[in-house]
Amino acid sequence: MTWQDRTELLIGKEKLEKLASANVLVVGLGGVGAYAAEMICRAGVGKMTIVDGDKITESNINRQLHALSSSVGKYKAEVMAERLLDINPALELVTINEFISDERVIEILDSGYDYVVDAIDTLSPKIFLIYHLIQKGIPVVSSMGAGGKLDPSAIRITDISKTYNCKLARILRKRLHKLGIGEGFTAVFSPEEVPEESIKPAQGEENKASNVGTISYMPALFGCACASVAIRALVGDE
Repeated sequence: MTWQDRTELLIGKEKLEKLASANVLVVGLGGVGAYAAEMICRAGVGKMTIVDGDKITESNINRQLHALSSSVGKYKAEVMAERLLDINPALELVTINEFISDERVIEILDSGYDYVVDAIDTLSPKIFLIYHLIQKGIPVVSSMGAGGKLDPSAIRITDISKTYNCKLARILRKRLHKLGIGEGFTAVFSPEEVPEESIKPAQGEENKASNVGTISYMPALFGCACASVAIRALVGDE
């Protein structure tokens, strides 16, 4: 059997060909984004762009796919690129090893994508990316916060307008509403309460105001959920 036979057995040759011809962008390669990128690659998507300017740190090891003792200090995008190409050497992969600014978002989106996974942690670039995706009519699934959550059964996949009891989703809705966007894209979130004792202020960390305790499996499940949204949409099973 070839590496794609099991996928073809499930979805059929025609849908597998749809994935092979698809172009997917994954922005943010942390605990959520790295798993999303790998699941999209393993499903047989033929062309991908991955974006992240961060380096792997020891604190990432408890939850991030690419975080190993041997990969600490390396760029997340570069480690993921090597991994994805090892899964599928025929993958057409663009690796953008940077934190994307507003101008770069517009430039990157001009390449054209069939689906986008937003796994950005920082609010401003997250909002800017989603806004421009909506303006361009490019479908996107956006991950809300996986930190502070323990219950896999609480994870929800729904339109952003239907999210609740999630701080990141609430702020995102409020800011996007000011830009004239109240609905129209899929969010992966959990309404599970976040214990106050699991949050502490970040010290000396760029782009972070606080750190939230995170268990090994929750970012992975968020990432797999995001990948499922994109894959099902690409094959017409949304």
